[in-house]
Amino acid sequence: MTRPAPSAELRPIDRLIAIMARLRDPKDGCPWDIEQTFATIAPYTVEEAYEVADAIERGDLTDLKEELGDLLLQVVFHSRMAEEQGAFDFDAVAQAINDKMIRRHPHVFGAEAYGSLAEQKEGWEQLKAAERQDKGRTESLLDDVPVGLPALTRAVKLSKRAAGVGFVWPSAKEVLDKLDEEVAELKAEIAAGDVEKARQEMGDVLFVVANLARTLDVDPEDALRSTNAKFTRRFRYIEARLAERGKTPAQSDLAEMDALWDEVRAKDKAG
Repeated sequence: MTRPAPSAELRPIDRLIAIMARLRDPKDGCPWDIEQTFATIAPYTVEEAYEVADAIERGDLTDLKEELGDLLLQVVFHSRMAEEQGAFDFDAVAQAINDKMIRRHPHVFGAEAYGSLAEQKEGWEQLKAAERQDKGRTESLLDDVPVGLPALTRAVKLSKRAAGVGFVWPSAKEVLDKLDEEVAELKAEIAAGDVEKARQEMGDVLFVVANLARTLDVDPEDALRSTNAKFTRRFRYIEARLAERGKTPAQSDLAEMDALWDEVRAKDKAG
């Protein structure tokens, strides 16, 4: 028997919560939704967050509205599974973030006053450190840096934690010197033909690059996304110009494609 969807007269968020409860209903729900767990849904949660970032990068507000809805669904999905286990529900999730935002903004909701943005950032880090201590995370400063973060982002967060207690290069110059050192070591392992050691040295190079990004206050993921978009646009230019010549990239050669690359680079600089 077909059962109607939860009433459209409900508030949109309440209707979404009711829809998810119906989808997870052991008797009348969706078989796929019923069999999911936190672990199986987690990759979709990460994917949806990236799709939100992509819509923002493209400046597409119509897509952004849709992608934010998809991301909200992930929160509702996880909350529903937790509610089924008697752990917490969506309201508890919302209350927790309400409490956190008020606690972390004493200059807005309390009597605290900061004289500068730097003081505010320092206060923020102190509040987060106190929260970690309250949760019993005192073995290491690095304990609660999520392993599931993109590796470059996690590297920035790890180095930021270490920098907070003085384990940091004094300036970008020292980081660049370290980068030169790591690149030299990578070159040596490549020359030696040791693939595994080259892989390790490649990781060291990337970690120092993440440190440099932190030092310059640059988000490496954002910077790399921008470069990916630039590369994509430029390579499509190559494909288009080759198509005008009746060719595909596979029918061309490096010299021809490189000349077209230089051509589009010059157009970018002129524009």
